[in-house]
Amino acid sequence: MSARDRTGSDPNEPDMGVVSQVHALDVALFQAIAQTESPALDRVMPLLTNAADYSKLWVGIALAMQNSGSRRTRRAATRGLITLGITSFAANQVTKRMSNRKRPELLPVPLARRSKRLPSSSSFPSGHAATAAAFAAAVGLESPAIGFALSALAGAVGFSRIATGAHYPSDVIAGFALGAGIATLGGRLVPPVEPIPPNRSEPMPIPQPPRPRGQGVVLVINPRSGGGRGTRILAEVRVALPDAEIIELAPDADLVAVLDAAAQRAQVLGVGGGDGTVGAAAQAAMRHDIPLAVFPAGTFNHFAGDLGLGSVAQVVRALADGNAGRVDVAYLNDQPFLNTASAGAYPEFVRIRERYERRIGKFPAAAVAAFLIARTAPTSRVRYDDKEIELQGMFVGNSVYEPRGFAPAIRTRMDDGLVDVRLLEAASGLRGIGFLFAVATGRIAHNRRYHELDVPRFEMDILDGAVPVARDGELGEITDRIEIRVDYRALTVYRPPGFAD
Repeated sequence: MSARDRTGSDPNEPDMGVVSQVHALDVALFQAIAQTESPALDRVMPLLTNAADYSKLWVGIALAMQNSGSRRTRRAATRGLITLGITSFAANQVTKRMSNRKRPELLPVPLARRSKRLPSSSSFPSGHAATAAAFAAAVGLESPAIGFALSALAGAVGFSRIATGAHYPSDVIAGFALGAGIATLGGRLVPPVEPIPPNRSEPMPIPQPPRPRGQGVVLVINPRSGGGRGTRILAEVRVALPDAEIIELAPDADLVAVLDAAAQRAQVLGVGGGDGTVGAAAQAAMRHDIPLAVFPAGTFNHFAGDLGLGSVAQVVRALADGNAGRVDVAYLNDQPFLNTASAGAYPEFVRIRERYERRIGKFPAAAVAAFLIARTAPTSRVRYDDKEIELQGMFVGNSVYEPRGFAPAIRTRMDDGLVDVRLLEAASGLRGIGFLFAVATGRIAHNRRYHELDVPRFEMDILDGAVPVARDGELGEITDRIEIRVDYRALTVYRPPGFAD
């Protein structure tokens, strides 16, 4: 028998390490792909890999998705872009700096198939593969059908990195794992908005006469709202709705009086401004029993956004088609709010979160705000449902908000007859650390110091002094008793068809 055993290995030679074996397999697979003669690969692979440079392919797809009429598709695009950005940083600025793997030898790769841009950074992992997987997986959390299609495209991008000679197969596999892992973690931290169950009651349409030129519409708009956005909206409305009457709010105008006078002579009351202005317009529309058309002229446009009205064109289309429906109006101590109300430390929590969320994202900003509030905010002893707790903060939503947890962002329905009440108990020391850990891991719903109630009515007594409340971002009174109720489908508003999607 020869010196080599039956497996073909020499017992006198040291075994190859796992890394060496993987590298040998990498080289073999890389060369097999490179030596495959295929005019199709020569034409398509460079185009695909170049399109994915600097994530241009994914950003373009996200922009197209943002122009979709579906709120779910737009949410998917936003999640995809945020996850892509985080993954790009993790792959290119962290993981690659921890590795120093040389790029493959390009000699076996046909000249026609090579990418125009040959990177000089570490080969491990593939940044293109990581961002491709991250975008596709993140989009799939919100929209499985689109995510499935994108996963095939992501796989093709990953293969193009091997075919053009930029990476070994294991680099691409590692990139896929990194991107998919970050997307999965993001889904844990900020759960996707759940689709509406098919057995839920459908929205109530209220057909209106078509108003393609704005006939009968009286629009009250604050041109200074939204950092100048109001002025741009105003210019668009003058062109799109030439028959509408437009009232520009003066800085010293009596908002309630102006809206009431406009509603008296209007068939449709239009409004453009911040959430406080929109709330006042809603009250005027309800008093005079006319529908409301909301133009997104504010900074955040929470109400218009939840209606699916992100542009003047969408409002104009709803007016032209006569698409309207009814939504709930909630009340805190008999004062109405359309979006959210809060008490205790939560107004300060929201202020801190909104300060940071455009720079670091909604959930990281919520974690920062929770940390700061836990350290500095006063607490109150309260009683509700025959039990007492030490309250740190309180959030109330008009209709149920998603995702669950302490960073509510959007409503899938605005006419469910419920208020979304979320209470945070005070916590310090190890309990405070446990709460922050629950926030950071997406497990807050399982934390005993956090409470959620979806109810038509809620009452709470403040036992050791009054607390401030806020409605739709506007600071309200200081009170020692909180009564919350919802007026079911009380307000008629224009919205696109299928706005609950």
